[in-house]
Amino acid sequence: MFKRLIAIAVVAAAAVLAAVGTWKCNRWWRTWGIRPVDSVLPLPGDELIETPAAADTRGITIAAPPEAVWPWLLQMGYGRAGWYSYDRLDMKGTSADRILPEHQALAVGDIVPTDPAGGFEVKVLDPGRTLVLYVDTALVTARATAMRDGTAEATPAGLAASGRFLETAVPPDFAVSWTFHLRPERDGGTRLIERMRLRAGPGTGATKALAPVMGFGVFVMMQRQMVGVRERAERNPVPPVTAPAEAAPDAIEEAPAPA
Repeated sequence: MFKRLIAIAVVAAAAVLAAVGTWKCNRWWRTWGIRPVDSVLPLPGDELIETPAAADTRGITIAAPPEAVWPWLLQMGYGRAGWYSYDRLDMKGTSADRILPEHQALAVGDIVPTDPAGGFEVKVLDPGRTLVLYVDTALVTARATAMRDGTAEATPAGLAASGRFLETAVPPDFAVSWTFHLRPERDGGTRLIERMRLRAGPGTGATKALAPVMGFGVFVMMQRQMVGVRERAERNPVPPVTAPAEAAPDAIEEAPAPA
């Protein structure tokens, strides 16, 4: 499951590199969606992987309040509303463009699927504020067992192929936390912050060689997803609240730009 996610990322990265060139991609990747305030903000889920081998924090500002953004996060997942990214790579259909009431229930311990056999476990759920997903070696092993036993729904051919593509490229011992955090902005909008942290044991030669490409590929998928959430939340506004919302306790003032 996680191997399939990484394979998707590599395919996406290769496509973007071919389209706009290495130099432009590198500049875009290193600067897109980054505010220093987002990167240093302690977030729920950080404690799951205290000393990550790799970590990436990105953000996007959405012209809609947190209550308009949250339902889109709550219903994510394969076979649910989708991931709002490149659907041909990570879905068997198209990501939803509306709120799906049947997928608005989520609890700690639930699995947010990435394919018919497995997915990320919900570790933190603070309604309207934070969702933290997690996957590790044990979850992937359980998924593999379900596939061997025939207890899981058949995986579509495209997803199965991408999983096999990097069968040996992911370290045998790993864990990933994926945090989605909503922070109110003073103008009534929302800052959506995504943070991914990776712990990995000793890898293979393929793992080390592909690491830079995989990192860029994960960014490509994440960037498209964040834009997808923003587009949906801004197209489907919720009724305005009568009283202005207070700034979140974790809000950090940004220094004014130099004159």
